[in-house]
Amino acid sequence: MSFLQLENLSKHYGDFTAVEKLNLTVEKGEFVSLLGPSGCGKTTTLQMIAGFVDASAGRVILDGRDITHEKPNRRGLGIVFQSYALFPHMTVSANVSFGLEMRQIAPAERAERVRKALALVHLDKFGHRYPRELSGGQRQRVALARALVIEPPVLLLDEPMSNLDAKLREDMQVELREIQRKVGTTTIMVTHDQSEALSMSDRVVVMDAGCAIQIAKPFDAYENPVNQFVSQFVGKANLFEGLVASVNRQGSALNVHGQLLTTCDPTLQIGERVTLCLRPEKLERCSPQDEIIRGRVRSGMFLGNQWLYHIDTGLGDLLATWQNCGNAACSNGEEVSLRWPADALHIVKREHQEAQHG
Repeated sequence: MSFLQLENLSKHYGDFTAVEKLNLTVEKGEFVSLLGPSGCGKTTTLQMIAGFVDASAGRVILDGRDITHEKPNRRGLGIVFQSYALFPHMTVSANVSFGLEMRQIAPAERAERVRKALALVHLDKFGHRYPRELSGGQRQRVALARALVIEPPVLLLDEPMSNLDAKLREDMQVELREIQRKVGTTTIMVTHDQSEALSMSDRVVVMDAGCAIQIAKPFDAYENPVNQFVSQFVGKANLFEGLVASVNRQGSALNVHGQLLTTCDPTLQIGERVTLCLRPEKLERCSPQDEIIRGRVRSGMFLGNQWLYHIDTGLGDLLATWQNCGNAACSNGEEVSLRWPADALHIVKREHQEAQHG
């Protein structure tokens, strides 16, 4: 049996459905992210796990125990809020110690556990300070120490890095994941940032309109999105419609705006209309004799480590990302020959389907 199970978990507010029959199993020590746009139901799901929101239907089972209707303080879960929710009138040590005091832990043990928790987040020399005297990243680490010091069975993170600047956010992603691996606490994180979810998680749950659209390892969600929504939300994607022209054991040929493209999918039916997904980084510049299609650069954007180009082609406007190797950039209006690996074209569904587990 999995350590944490959500069974047909649902939340309805009158006629509005915030979460609809969500099924998820999380193993002990696993890091899972709930990923999706605002209003998709991810925060409501986290709040039902925490006990702050009552489930309309379904169950939350923790280590074989049904906690669906238990009060939040009886669940014993660690929570880091988006705002950190630190007590401004308490020192760092007092903030971290608060949960242990509520559990009536003896003073000597309490002091030792606070010391270890602050050392874990590299704040052992800041215990005497107040939250107002700390940077945003330090306050975030205090909130993390406060959540971990009670040794929770599950750690819940609600957009924990949304208030940090870009550079600090990247640093904290690495640090938080290292701490989680060291402690081994089962962790559920809510985020709308796909790069954050992909870089930190063992698995991602991509949500939309209250439903889990795809549950998969980050690599699988990116490389094999189940539908158009996932392909466009998890990274950038070139999408185009095609009509299956022929099928053999090696794959299928599709007619896209008069251009014949091949995929490695041999399961399609001749005459079937499908949507194709091609990731921008799969596009390569090549010589004219090796091209699959030719295009003209419409615009380019410098992103530091790479260039992002819009290229007008017979397939429509294609996005291409090419590494910055110090070479001169493509100029607007420049003609380029393009190709991609045979396995780079993926068939995606046009509408939502049941979540895919991976």
